[in-house]
Amino acid sequence: MADSGAKGLDRIIKATGYSWLGLKASYKNEAAFRQELFLSVILIPLAFWLGETAIEIALMLASVFLVLLVEILNSAIESVVDRFGGEHHVLSGQAKDMGSAAVMIALINLVVVWLVLILF
Repeated sequence: MADSGAKGLDRIIKATGYSWLGLKASYKNEAAFRQELFLSVILIPLAFWLGETAIEIALMLASVFLVLLVEILNSAIESVVDRFGGEHHVLSGQAKDMGSAAVMIALINLVVVWLVLILF
């Protein structure tokens, strides 16, 4: 949790530390994040090999990073719902389903971007 009293470089250093903790928690606790991270290890070098222009490479990389970003946000939503929603509630289910849908859309985006750039 960010220190609201921190300023300047100290705030940036602390925020970076909290971000690193979030990445570590995502890797440790989320199988889907580990799978998508493994996929990104393959796709990132492939983007540099297959992309013909800087824009193509950037689009391919952005689609990969978008999947990781959305997966982390989905995991955060699930963690909060699980923490505060021990009993079954329709809104808890909807929140988890919407987070999952966001990941699916990010994955579809990745596939579409890569196919368009590779095939056309």
